[in-house]
Parts: sequence; C-alpha cells; structure tokens
Amino acid sequence: MNPLYIDPGTGSALFSIAVGLATTVYFFSKHFWVWLKGRFARASAVSVRVSGGERARIVLHSEGARYWNVFKPVVEELERRGVEARYLSMEESDPGLSSGHSRLKPSYIGTGDAAWARMRMLEADVCLTTTPGLDVYQFKRSRGVGHYAHILHAVDDATSYRLFGLDYFDSVLLSGDYQSAAIRELEARRGLPAKALRVVGSTYLDVYAQELKTLAAGSRDGTTVLVSPSWGPSGILARHGMRLLEPLARSGLELIVRPHPQSVKSETSMLDELRASLEPYANVEWDFGRENLGSLSRADVMISDFSGIIFDYAFLFGRPVLHVAQDFDPRPYDASDVGERPWKFRTVERIGRKLDSDDFPGIAELVASVRSDPMVAAAIAEAREEAWCHRGEAGARVADFLMELSGSTGGGGRTDKRN
Repeated sequence: MNPLYIDPGTGSALFSIAVGLATTVYFFSKHFWVWLKGRFARASAVSVRVSGGERARIVLHSEGARYWNVFKPVVEELERRGVEARYLSMEESDPGLSSGHSRLKPSYIGTGDAAWARMRMLEADVCLTTTPGLDVYQFKRSRGVGHYAHILHAVDDATSYRLFGLDYFDSVLLSGDYQSAAIRELEARRGLPAKALRVVGSTYLDVYAQELKTLAAGSRDGTTVLVSPSWGPSGILARHGMRLLEPLARSGLELIVRPHPQSVKSETSMLDELRASLEPYANVEWDFGRENLGSLSRADVMISDFSGIIFDYAFLFGRPVLHVAQDFDPRPYDASDVGERPWKFRTVERIGRKLDSDDFPGIAELVASVRSDPMVAAAIAEAREEAWCHRGEAGARVADFLMELSGSTGGGGRTDKRN
C-alpha cells in the first residue's frame, strides 16, 4: 500500500478539520482586532466625559457641520438656562465645536471606527443624536448611557430611514404628530417596546426662519425657477439633464440650478457637461454655495424630485413646487413595513404639480399655472401646520425633554409645563 495514500473518507475528515481551523483562526483574529481597537479607544474615552472625568448628564452627538442647525437652538436654550452639556462631533469643521457657549463642552471624536469606538465608551444620562441605526450598524449602545434619544432632522416621514433606523432608541423627537403613527405601527409589527415620542417642532427650520429676517430681499423681477434635486442615477439632473434644463433656459425664465452637494463630489463630469451646454444662456445661474437660503428666497417656483428640500422651501416661503416623478423602491427603508403610503409622497402632490417628461417642452406655461393656483397656496399652509409644529419653540421643547430625562436644573429655566 502506498504510505502516502489517504482514503476518501479520511481525506474528507482532514479537509473539514483544516477548514474549521482556518475559520477559527480567522474569526479569532477578527475579534482580537476589534478588542484591541476597543482597548486603544478606552484610553481616550475621558474625552467624552465632562471636565474632571465625571459622568455627563446631557450629550449631543452630531456627525458633522450639516447638522449644527439641528442642535444650535437646543444649545442656545441650555446655555440660557445655565445647563451644561457635551457636544461631540465627527467633523473638525463643525461650527458647534467653536460656538463659544460657556456651558457647552465640545469635543471632536474623530471619524469612522475610532469615533464609534469612543461612542461605545460614552457615559451619560441621555444622549441626543441625529444618527439613526442604533444597534444596527456601527453605532452601538453604550452600557454607560441611560437613555438614547433621536431627533428627526427633516420634516419627512419617520420611516424614510434605512430598515430598523429608529427601532432601538428609547425616544424620538418629532416635528409633527403625523410621524408617530408609522413608528407605532413598526413597533407593533416587530414586537418592539413602545418608545417615548415627543412632538417638539423643527429646530433647523426655526433657525432658517430667524435667518430669513435678516436676509436681504433678493430681486424677483419676472419669474425665477430653482432646480434643486437629489443626486445619483435617479436624480433629475442625471436622469433628464438637458431635456429639462434646455426648455427652461430657452423660455426666458430666470433659472438657478443648485446641484446636491454630493453631486459636486460624485457627478462632476455630468455637471461639467451640463454647464458647458448652458453656457450660451445668460439667464442661467449655477449655485454651488454651502448656504441655500439665498437661492430659495429668490425662487418663485422650485423644481425637484423627492428631496426633503421641497418641504423646507414650501414651508419657509409658501411657494409651489413642481416635482418630477421618480420610481421609489421602499424595500431598503422602514416605509416597506408600513401599510400606508408615505406622507411625503401624498403631500408633495398637494403642494405643487407632478411634472412628467412629456411636460418639459411646455414647462414655462406649467410654471405660470402653478404660481397662480390658490389651491396650492392653501395646501402648503395646511401641510406646514401638520409637519412644522410649535414654530420658534423647538429649541426650548427639546431642552425641556433633555432636562426631564437627566434631572438637570438651571438658573434660567421656565416654570411652564409643555406636553
């Protein structure tokens, strides 16, 4: 018998053993690396505590500068009441890190795995965040945090997040009561405990409304159309491009094209082609600025898809929108597990007009029609009342909620009780 011969049964067993050992080594190495990163993160965990190494009462967690307007009214209200809070940001350019509020203790906690590792070491009575997906992706609950609260940062459906986006929070702060029914339906379908829901209004819209009071009125001679879409292959610039923009340019209407910030990063060649094609038209303007209120204030009509900016525009200025129909696949989102059609799709049809590609050649007439429609103005006012509650009070209401949870007291608090 050949001494090197191995019968098939033995060979199969040895192969299974080898695969098992390799798998064990792989997963041991993976978990060891995670443990090692956690050990390094623990050494810097003091940076997410209040001065002196004490446990924080209130922590505000932001992924970066674009969310500062969500937190700004809350920070200002806590400052007015003399309540200390921690502000943790994952972007060095976040204005919240240099706001100068004496009661706010800001910290830049890095990005990616390092930041999420620090968040897992957090010690606080309550952590308020704009980030969804707690205990779903890399954002894990810390045993040192007593309560996790999520604040919605758009007047949108609470089911617009990816699957399980809000499931594991202890509470959710809403801009309007219309958002609560879908959350309760998801809890019932998924066997989740009922989380606390509090309608506080919209902090960032309150900020914009205040800024509008000091914004110089833009020229609105004639009719100005703002094209402000989402990005990606389903966005209206990528899907329709010059088929939409050229009829607008030829119409003589003043046209502002404001691409989504992500388009500037991810769709540069497409934007360059569109800009070159529209170069001959003096009535076309491109807006790539970080601040959007200037263009919004000048526009008489907005053209978009289902970007949340539709509601910002309509609610702040009371002016109509033309929305280009888009295919929507709800399967990756919480909306897929809710029976009712999302609020935003029902509402956008009330506050403007649907725009099909067949309408592009006569778009100037459609713009004039929607501007003069009194039913649209009434629908905008109704939707605003539904979705943007407690206007101008959101910062105070969020501060009330945080102080209730943390037991914080301050010298400037009110005595009235808000529900």
